[in-house]
Amino acid sequence: MSQNIRIVHYINQFFAGIGGEDKAHVGVGVREGAVGPGRLIEQKFSQGRIVGTVFCGDNYATENPLDAMNEIIEAIQNLEPDIVIAGPAFNAGRYGMACGMVCEAVVERLGLPAVTAMHIENPGVELYRSKIYIVPAGASAATMADAVNPMVELAAKLAAGTKIGPADVEGYIPQGFRKNAISTQNAAERAVDMLLQKLKGEQVKTELPIPVLDRVVPPEPILDLKSATIALVTEGGIVPAGNPDHLEVGRSTRWAKYSLVGIVDLVEKSHDAIHGGYDCFYANKDPDRVLPVDVMREFEAEGYIGKLHETYYVTCGMASYVANCKRFGQEIGKELIEAKVDAVIATGT
Repeated sequence: MSQNIRIVHYINQFFAGIGGEDKAHVGVGVREGAVGPGRLIEQKFSQGRIVGTVFCGDNYATENPLDAMNEIIEAIQNLEPDIVIAGPAFNAGRYGMACGMVCEAVVERLGLPAVTAMHIENPGVELYRSKIYIVPAGASAATMADAVNPMVELAAKLAAGTKIGPADVEGYIPQGFRKNAISTQNAAERAVDMLLQKLKGEQVKTELPIPVLDRVVPPEPILDLKSATIALVTEGGIVPAGNPDHLEVGRSTRWAKYSLVGIVDLVEKSHDAIHGGYDCFYANKDPDRVLPVDVMREFEAEGYIGKLHETYYVTCGMASYVANCKRFGQEIGKELIEAKVDAVIATGT
């Protein structure tokens, strides 16, 4: 294997050392050599070196995907890599989306191999796992080394042109399709072997995993809004000033509820936006931008709805586990049903 594989590394504005949410709109830039986590990647990738690091703000990449990808691909092409590595993105949604877009564009437009790493619950996984190689990563940068090692191993094989085996062998997230393979046993023999393993209490590996999907029954429509009680629920992190219950800014394990009695408008300094996944500047200037109490009060006064529910519910959705979010929904939903709320307006970021 060549000892001089040319690697281009893609990262966001945070890992480039530019800044956090306040710098998420920065455009595409290039730096020579390894930057941030690229230093660990280069250390582990003994067969190659990072010839350049391409970075881009998460907002710029996801809000301007066509322009951003054109600029990123041009920057990558100019560096003449043998392979592109993006991330790891962990459970950062926009970063994961950007890493997925970059890897997909590299494969389709440049014909080069690419690999990234994400937490299994990153939205980028479902969007891009069938198109690119994604190695599983932890939820945060605290698991950087655990993500980099398998990512580098797979990248080295891709750069060398090695045939890539199944996901459970190579360590990437399953891509959702099957390939034919020759077996020394026919289907009946394999089925009997699996049955015997199951009867012995051994772990059984199925040849056809069946997806488990939630069934959501749509509710009946509201026939008369003028008599309906409407509640506000948000994952946008709008809490009373000072965050009295110390709600987490991300990776939430709980939710909170607060009274709207006597409140007709959310104003600066009455409520805070504490969400860790977006720039809260404008939400802090006018919290109604995330939790539209002012508009709901107008609807209430005009008789368009019956009334606004006296309590609103809040959590922070940033990097929160799906299992926790499902629990939040069940718990909040139970309270809303008991309060005889007719409908919910759920706001996000």
